[in-house]
Amino acid sequence: MSKLIATLNVIAWSGFWAFGYIALTADANGNQVVVAVILAALGAAGGLWAWLHVVQICESNGLSKSPRFAVPEHRRVLNEGEDA
Repeated sequence: MSKLIATLNVIAWSGFWAFGYIALTADANGNQVVVAVILAALGAAGGLWAWLHVVQICESNGLSKSPRFAVPEHRRVLNEGEDA
């Protein structure tokens, strides 16, 4: 499953860059620019979603370290009404 998400990540970011370039270099024709911007935004959203899932999978599998700036579980302050 992680390889599928990683592949989707690459495809989505490729779409973002390709359609972003088309949106920036297109003539002032409104339809072409609007479609390219929408497709670039969808590519960016899909790429960000997939990247966050890849990071989560790698941290849960032990393939990468948790970030240094994260607060350890035993030092987190609980809000009122939360159970430990």
